[in-house]
Amino acid sequence: MPRTTQIFCASTLYGAATLAAALESDCFAEADRRLLLVFNNSATPETTPAVDEMPGFATLREHFDGVLSFNEAIHPFHPGAWVPRPDDLPLFERYLRMLWDLGDDRVELVMESIQVSPALTLAQMFLGAPIDVYADGLMSYGPTRNKIDPLVGTRVRRLLHLDLVPGLTPMLLTEFDAPAHVVPTDAFLKVLSRLGGTVAELPALPDNAALLLGQYLSALNILSAQEEEDLHLRMLRGAVARGHRSIVFKPHPTAPARYSRALETEAAALGVDFTLLDTPVLAEVLYEKAPPALVVGCFSTALFTASVFYELPVARIGTEPLLERLSPYQNSNRVPVVLADALLPDLDTEKKRDTLAADTLTDLITTVGFTQQPQIYWALRPAAERYLSDYYGPRIQRYFKRKRLTSLGLPGGIPERLAFLPRNSTARRVVRQARALRKAVRR
Repeated sequence: MPRTTQIFCASTLYGAATLAAALESDCFAEADRRLLLVFNNSATPETTPAVDEMPGFATLREHFDGVLSFNEAIHPFHPGAWVPRPDDLPLFERYLRMLWDLGDDRVELVMESIQVSPALTLAQMFLGAPIDVYADGLMSYGPTRNKIDPLVGTRVRRLLHLDLVPGLTPMLLTEFDAPAHVVPTDAFLKVLSRLGGTVAELPALPDNAALLLGQYLSALNILSAQEEEDLHLRMLRGAVARGHRSIVFKPHPTAPARYSRALETEAAALGVDFTLLDTPVLAEVLYEKAPPALVVGCFSTALFTASVFYELPVARIGTEPLLERLSPYQNSNRVPVVLADALLPDLDTEKKRDTLAADTLTDLITTVGFTQQPQIYWALRPAAERYLSDYYGPRIQRYFKRKRLTSLGLPGGIPERLAFLPRNSTARRVVRQARALRKAVRR
């Protein structure tokens, strides 16, 4: 009987820690071998440390019988961009079996982000392998971003995820009836505690310090570099307005250094202490070793781990314009932004707005998910219609685009009898004249 080899794929230290917690919680059946396959998906992998080179990885290494590198296996191609021809997939499976000493092993895959390469590519190579998917962030609460080939999707046995939003069940891969399974929070926190114990000494945080989380959204073409720099400055000013005199900034590992310099200059102008945390550690390690008085971010997963797992005060900023800017509407960051906007308090004290009631959250995310991927989740239309009929108004209309609702024929869209107006030349001329008159009056 062939031996069973489980291949666990990870592209982030956070994801590797999630896998370690799942293994410690007996979420996986016994296997003859457990291998960790590392993906380095950064824009320039040659200049960015891979998961197994990050501080603290040694505590995670003991969970696996070996560590492999997908980047080395396909060099010089980039793992996020390399997609072999369909006819070549069996050839590459044989190549990887030889390279990784798999022989005739029964392979089981555990991977993240199965909708895109490199995970999708690997799943297509090992076509007979059963798949477990794990989520390392908030995107699992949203819909599957692309329609997945049934030859891959039907092999998914379950979705493992952290309970970042208690009471909310992930939507990811539900079109294949993949059940969601929670990785115990206690196990995850124990893994992070051991990981933090091996990290080099962190800068001492002053009392009442505010931690600012950078996400490098310009790299995702969500914001321009200048807009992202302005967002960081708004975080700083908002934290100072709340009374914090010590600011700690944790930049994204690949973000440009000028972001930090702009914050340092602004902090000096405001007369507050500024600390740059450039040690490549997880924010969660900092939460345990040196808990901040406030955690500020946009829609980072680390905001939810701070609030839910460590019970730290958090605040978000900049979500409202992002809801409008995310393009296309199906952008997989939309649900994470909606969750941050709906559940976390606004940093701007002048814009106090009640967070969304927990009992309506599931219906909201279900409706957002349907409007993003109606072809995949067509069965959710009645639920979306009911929710929009009951709740569409000033509080939630920010989460939907009127044009999208109109195209889907949902409540909140332009009524069918008025749909001709945007295409009517007379109506457009009247609107232009009204706008010109309004500008003239303001002058």
